[in-house]
Amino acid sequence: MSDWVDRELRRSFRRASRVGEAVRSGASRAVGARYDARKQRLVVELANGVVLMLPPRLLQGLQDGTPGQLARVRLSPQGGGLRWDELDVDLGVAGLAAGVFGSRIWMSELARQAGSRTSPRKAAAARENGRRGGRPRSRS
Repeated sequence: MSDWVDRELRRSFRRASRVGEAVRSGASRAVGARYDARKQRLVVELANGVVLMLPPRLLQGLQDGTPGQLARVRLSPQGGGLRWDELDVDLGVAGLAAGVFGSRIWMSELARQAGSRTSPRKAAAARENGRRGGRPRSRS
């Protein structure tokens, strides 16, 4: 029985090591993070050379952070997350790379706000469409 347990432990260790290596070498691992106060962007460098530049106003928990607080970003030990102790904020690197800037509720609110933006040109077009009886029918 002891031989079987030893073999199983070695096999499990090898499998876990392969998974760990895959995570460490993956694109969702950050090797650097900083706040660029001049451009007002969080800059995250990934292990594969990709650099993400994100506006903190879109990131859950960071929208009210001061430049000093935003600059105090730390990487998690494996590079899978970002941490701001003063703001009590943790963000996953994989989610940021995929365009997920917070919880599902936060993302819904961002989408709602983005859809509510109007410009003078958009407002004038909507008024004109209203005078003509509404949005023109699709010709497809």
